[in-house]
Amino acid sequence: MIEVPNRLVLSEPEARVLGVLMEKRRTTPDAYPMTLKSVTTACNQSTSRDPVVNYDEYLVDTTLGTLKAKAMVRMVHPGAGERSTKFRHVADDALGLDDAATAVLCVLLLRGPQTAAELKTRTERIHRFDSIGATEEALQNLADHERRLAVQLERLPGHKERRWQQQLTVNDPVTSPSADHDPVGGLPGATSSSVESAPSAGTTTPTADLEARVDMLEQRLERLIDALGDLVDPADVGGD
Repeated sequence: MIEVPNRLVLSEPEARVLGVLMEKRRTTPDAYPMTLKSVTTACNQSTSRDPVVNYDEYLVDTTLGTLKAKAMVRMVHPGAGERSTKFRHVADDALGLDDAATAVLCVLLLRGPQTAAELKTRTERIHRFDSIGATEEALQNLADHERRLAVQLERLPGHKERRWQQQLTVNDPVTSPSADHDPVGGLPGATSSSVESAPSAGTTTPTADLEARVDMLEQRLERLIDALGDLVDPADVGGD
């Protein structure tokens, strides 16, 4: 059983990285789990992303570490003939989501607030919905989840349909959704430049941040030991 923190809040980079892992698991299964480089490239792609970002590998590596600390991501150590550590998400198991709910949550993480009709089209490669009604059912399952993973926003002026917004990056889940939520990340005042920075302050506890940093350093040490091979004894590096 995967133990998820009682208070699960993701930073914008965490939402992007998790969304990428969820997407690529379905769309490019032959290249999954993913290397750090492939995750970085997928985060920065200019299609199917809103906003478009420009993350470097250091930010993505750190973010993978914090997601691991939040029980959303697992590391896959190199097998025979491999040199790179890979990563996979376990969000569906951790949160108890079926394929339909996972698909709409994935696209909400990658593209911000959207209507059910937009989500039906944009989830096509991840999960095929027979109708908009089926898409709305999956969205309602997210809204009814014990962690309230999604919420329907008020209708925007001049628009016929209401949009849905994921709630994992919202520090204080909205109880009265309003139309002034910015589509970039679903938070008021968020911009593409703000999500290109390091993970938002205040989204994790100091202990969780420290554990994530230690995790990240351990991962890098493992990769360094693998690269050096017989030139270094892992026991000497670990020390007492």
